Amino acid sequence: MPTTFAYTALSKDGRRTSGTLASDSRASAIAQVVGQGLHPISIEESNGNAARATKAEDASASPVVGKVPNRAVEAFTRELANLLAGGVPLARSLALLRREASNVHAKALWSQVHDDVVGGTSLADALAKWPRSFSSVYVAMVRAGEAGGFLDVVLAQIADFRTREQDLKGKVKAAMVYPIILGILAVGVLIFLLTFFIPRFSNIFQQFGGNLPALTRFIISASEIVKHYGLFVAGGAVIAVIAAKRAAATAEGRRAFELAVLSTPMLGSVIAHFALVRFARMLGTLVGAGVPLITSLRVAREAIGNQTLADTVLKAIEQVQQGEALSRSLAGSPRLFPASVVEMVAVAEETGRLDKELLRLAGTYEADLDRQLRLLVSVAEPLMLFLMAGIIGTVVVGMLLPVFNLQDLIH
Repeated sequence: MPTTFAYTALSKDGRRTSGTLASDSRASAIAQVVGQGLHPISIEESNGNAARATKAEDASASPVVGKVPNRAVEAFTRELANLLAGGVPLARSLALLRREASNVHAKALWSQVHDDVVGGTSLADALAKWPRSFSSVYVAMVRAGEAGGFLDVVLAQIADFRTREQDLKGKVKAAMVYPIILGILAVGVLIFLLTFFIPRFSNIFQQFGGNLPALTRFIISASEIVKHYGLFVAGGAVIAVIAAKRAAATAEGRRAFELAVLSTPMLGSVIAHFALVRFARMLGTLVGAGVPLITSLRVAREAIGNQTLADTVLKAIEQVQQGEALSRSLAGSPRLFPASVVEMVAVAEETGRLDKELLRLAGTYEADLDRQLRLLVSVAEPLMLFLMAGIIGTVVVGMLLPVFNLQDLIH
């Protein structure tokens, strides 16, 4: 049954106007006011008690916003950029995207964003309420685009950045699949040996008595622990993992973990290259869109994804604020910015092609990162196989050592 809503809005010439209208819901009433060419300030039911009842009813009936797929967010960003570039107003663009959304959770989220924007909230603030779908970097870029009047350009850049980012992350995940499978297989084989294979040998050795080799005794003891206290060992491992995650969630623990990873041969180089690609692409994207350099640096710093490396960029930002050239500021972070990168940035600053050079650097180092990932996988695979062979071989040799001295054990 339609409900009567009282609204207050501003016309295109800035005049304040009020009125009433009948609608099925508050969202529909907002759409009607916007359709009249007005900018709503407030929309409430004409009866205060009914308003409270209806709001509670709408809240209980409103769809729960669940996890929105990344593809839906990317499509939303690109389509919104196209609509804004075509001259479609923001509120109408959001209404169109809400209507065309096929995913239930995405439709609910676009509705919430639309209602907030129509109610006078900036797009950046409306998106910031949903950090699961819109990261802080995403919101910061939108805020910069709104402040500079080039929101459509920034959204298009965000869409391109997210597409490349997903491709790069996909390469990293694909490169880690095989080593992870080998690790899981090694753990499974080791558990099988400790719980099924070794107990049968240990029973035989107990019948003969005698002194067993130290390696054999150690393996049998490990087998007894896993067999009788396996659940406690598994529980302890889970607790250790949870404790490590909680420690890594703190600022000190996270920096310690990241520093250890960066110090790891080969892996540290891959992490640093990955951070450089993200930083260069984000900074080039923002500078190319017309965002001021200091603002671009702050947003690009958030895109690095590594707090230890981001701390070094923070020092560079402070130096740029004091009037230092960007290239000289970045030279203080050799782990993230090699000398060749600093030199190319210096030349780009002199020629006024900083945005293009940063994007070119991102593409170049992304290709280099792809090669490093393949090399890392090619090294990790034999290392994992060697580790599996070493563990299983040690267990087998430890259980066969007494067989070589079986005659002495019998006596």
